[in-house]
Amino acid sequence: MQIESRIVKRLGMGAGLVALILAGSLAGRAAPKAEPLYAVADDAIVSESALRAAIDPLFEEEAMGQTRALLVLRDGAVVAERYAPGFGPDTKLLSWSMAKSVTGVLVGLMVADGRLALDAPVPVPAWSQPGDPRGTITLRQLLTMSSGIDHVEDGEPVTAGDTVRMLFQDGARDMAAYAEAKPLARAPGESFAYSTGSTMILSDLMTRMLTNSEAPDVRRRAMQTFIDGRLKAPGNLPSLTPEYDAHGTMIGGSILHMTARDYGRFGELLRRRGRTPAGHQILPEKWIDLMTTPSRRNPAYGLHIWLNRPSDVSALMPGQAPESLFGCVGHNGQYILISPSQRLTVVRIGMSPRKEQRRAVRAGLARLMGLFPG
Repeated sequence: MQIESRIVKRLGMGAGLVALILAGSLAGRAAPKAEPLYAVADDAIVSESALRAAIDPLFEEEAMGQTRALLVLRDGAVVAERYAPGFGPDTKLLSWSMAKSVTGVLVGLMVADGRLALDAPVPVPAWSQPGDPRGTITLRQLLTMSSGIDHVEDGEPVTAGDTVRMLFQDGARDMAAYAEAKPLARAPGESFAYSTGSTMILSDLMTRMLTNSEAPDVRRRAMQTFIDGRLKAPGNLPSLTPEYDAHGTMIGGSILHMTARDYGRFGELLRRRGRTPAGHQILPEKWIDLMTTPSRRNPAYGLHIWLNRPSDVSALMPGQAPESLFGCVGHNGQYILISPSQRLTVVRIGMSPRKEQRRAVRAGLARLMGLFPG
């Protein structure tokens, strides 16, 4: 599944690219239905009327943008589920940067296997020349967005940023190579700088742990086999569909697809500290602890996941929801919110292009979660 054929060729460049970035036009749609699914449990700890009163405002497009799917799970059971017209439980929805947390879990599996070491310099061939300062960058620094690699996440205009160039323009054929060729902008470990390029470096690193081949098909198969056997099947995530670039590298920073229910199951895997509902330990508890520990340079960020802590750079809702809350966050308002103290996982997939809309969505989700004890 190459990004050129599935996305770029379909949209073209220029105006189509900007439309994709700003409007999120890629999400798959189910066949339109007169009455999209809207189900609320009548036997939950919160009354049905209270849940509906909190959910309905999240679907007001002027204030919130377009909410395409909303799912609320408590103790793994569906408490509420609602979709916009044209979307449903079988619709695969684009992750945007929520994919980074999936990548973080896959890295954790490789650390548990002994393939990678958290505080060792990463073996990136492009950085292997003696004296290259990038050769000291560790796995932890890539995961905590403190590698120091020069990467402009959001350009002005949007097409001037490294993320768009890497995903859709001159870096699209080999995204990891684009990211790995960038120089240092600051010393490794010195500061936090959110970077999709760092995640692409991780995706390439994982693939090279699985195969020495440079053949794109071999690289794709090696990574997909690992995902299928270690996360997709044991985690009961049948719709999990990563995309790959032309070099066969998983686009682990931005582009994978799942249904809302599978995003919820992924959140539940994190809430259950790496265990399935049947008790099978997929991911070590220690890795969940590491993922959700505030990093040195940003207390609101762990290992490729956002934490609900006060920070100059925060993507959640500190002060409006429990401090123990953590979550996966994607471009223009994608959220998987996990609140261990409330035994909750909440998924919101949609498109809220304006900052005030995203603030309203976060506040609305905080109100919804605030209905539950914790």
